[in-house]
Amino acid sequence: MKVKDILQDKGSEVATIGAEKTIYGAVKTLVEKNIGSLLVLDEKGAIAGIITERDILKECERRFELLKETKVKDVMTKNLIIASPDDDLDYVENIMTQNRIRHLPIISNQKVEGIISIGDLVNVLRGECKVENRYLKAYISGDYPG
Repeated sequence: MKVKDILQDKGSEVATIGAEKTIYGAVKTLVEKNIGSLLVLDEKGAIAGIITERDILKECERRFELLKETKVKDVMTKNLIIASPDDDLDYVENIMTQNRIRHLPIISNQKVEGIISIGDLVNVLRGECKVENRYLKAYISGDYPG
């Protein structure tokens, strides 16, 4: 698979913001579109950079005095999506993808067992693909025992 194959399925729409817009405007756009980054365009419409959630968080830590008073409970996501340790990875992958979440608490018997990220999931699935490819290549070449 190539990047173009992904783009063909995903589409080519890219969210952007002007370099002279405010951070507040960037946050508003990120929230409205439920995304994590915006390409930044200069006055001529050329790409000037990218702004991400992490960039905004760093700026908030440096200068945003109101955050010192705002309580986490007032900002947090209250309707948690969770998984159990016995859930299949396919199920977890679907849950994370459909809900556009990157972190999934794992709970069993009302006890937190851990948290997995989309990166964790990708690494596992990638490893499974490597193993499968190895066995398929061995089978095709006749090196497979059996």
